[in-house]
Amino acid sequence: MVGLVADGTIARARTGDGEAFRELTEPYRRELQVHCYRMLGSVQDAEDTVQDTLLAAWQAFSGYEERASVRTWLYKIATNRCLNALRSASRRPAKEWDIPGVVPPEPTRLGEVVWLEPFPGSLLAGVAPGPEARYEQAEAVSLAFVTALQVLPPRQVAVLILRDVLGFHANEVAGMLDTTIESVTSALKRARAGLERYSASVSGREPAPVSGSAAEGALTAKFTSAWESADIDALVALLTDDVFISMPPMPYEYEGRELAARFCGALFGAGRRFSLVPTQANGQPAFGAYVRTADGGRGAGLYVLTLAGDRICAMTSFSRDMLPWFGLPGTLPAS
Repeated sequence: MVGLVADGTIARARTGDGEAFRELTEPYRRELQVHCYRMLGSVQDAEDTVQDTLLAAWQAFSGYEERASVRTWLYKIATNRCLNALRSASRRPAKEWDIPGVVPPEPTRLGEVVWLEPFPGSLLAGVAPGPEARYEQAEAVSLAFVTALQVLPPRQVAVLILRDVLGFHANEVAGMLDTTIESVTSALKRARAGLERYSASVSGREPAPVSGSAAEGALTAKFTSAWESADIDALVALLTDDVFISMPPMPYEYEGRELAARFCGALFGAGRRFSLVPTQANGQPAFGAYVRTADGGRGAGLYVLTLAGDRICAMTSFSRDMLPWFGLPGTLPAS
């Protein structure tokens, strides 16, 4: 009966029935958005690409021949739209330091990945990797993993996501990319080798507490207290020895507790104090950060924490432009 219903819906969609088309495609919208985000590193670009994908699918649906499932067909369109976007996009420039009144310490280095945005946790609900995927969902959308993808050639990124994250078979991926199984196998081998730096960064690290657990809550509560009170000693006590701080699209990167303390000291200088509003990004704890003002708070950015055991091993800071994507206001009222 299910097959008959699906066949009937496909037949109606072929005749231009918009409701039938939405019935067929809407179940995949969210996972397509996550897929495009992994490839593009931008939640806004991912949303635009999904819209473009669905429009292209609607315009071409009369010719849909059912050689592949609707889901596979949509992934083919979305993946190629992402590849086109990556080919045509000019390299986005790094952003200059723009926090008024704050002079940053000398960074450990300038990062090579400057264009990266966080992904709202609310958009991850119900999205899971394929049954044959090599990565768990939490790992496959983590900031570290998405960052690592951004340094690979686009076609290798596409193959690795389709094969190792989503679990499509090699012949399916070859069909999506209009290439051979041998080419897919070769690209996957190179992509896995290219991810070695990512694997090295997480190997030996204690696992993060389960999302939403008491352990995670206790650690984030300590972080909130230390950050809001500008208690650098308490903050540093929560960090791993090799803690890593970055702030795309500004290329500054800081590694180690000593530099982290200097960086936080610069932020808290001149009496600047913050209020934090909890949220979730990329399956990780995150906070909207607001500089306190006489009439409440002014949006300063979005912080995403990476946890290891009972410590924080990374903090990534994003611009205040990301706050609306997480349902957070630009300002806070006076308390």
